[in-house]
Amino acid sequence: MSYPEKVYLGENGEVSANFRPADTPPELGQEGDGIHYLATTETTRGEYGLYRVMMKPRAGGPSTHFHRTISESFFILSGTVNLYNGDKWVDAKQGDFLHVPQGGLHAFRNDSDAPAEMLLLFTPGAPREEYFEKLGGIAKDELTAFREKHDSYFL
Repeated sequence: MSYPEKVYLGENGEVSANFRPADTPPELGQEGDGIHYLATTETTRGEYGLYRVMMKPRAGGPSTHFHRTISESFFILSGTVNLYNGDKWVDAKQGDFLHVPQGGLHAFRNDSDAPAEMLLLFTPGAPREEYFEKLGGIAKDELTAFREKHDSYFL
């Protein structure tokens, strides 16, 4: 395994970091039940997407699905998130991590009586913001096409 090809070809580096204070409100939803766009595909130049997901108690979550082009990783920040690893459901707690490669079956939900938070990492980067923002408003007869457009294949 070797390093990828060089992307930055300058000699002295550049000022290009993005800082996001902890008290920044979520882009989608509200504090305690929303999604923070920590690093979008646009800001990472397509390398990855990183999102902080805050789930209210008994928030549920998506059913079993897979992605053909992106991997998805979960890191639990607080609370208990039920993660499906393609074989069984696991009660994941603070510090637990699950990586799901392309094609891997997975799901997540918060079934507990307490809030939970996790980080979602998609690699390579994909425009997941539109998926998160529009999913709730998609008509049932258009749902499969919308999901496939966003590399989400539900069983």
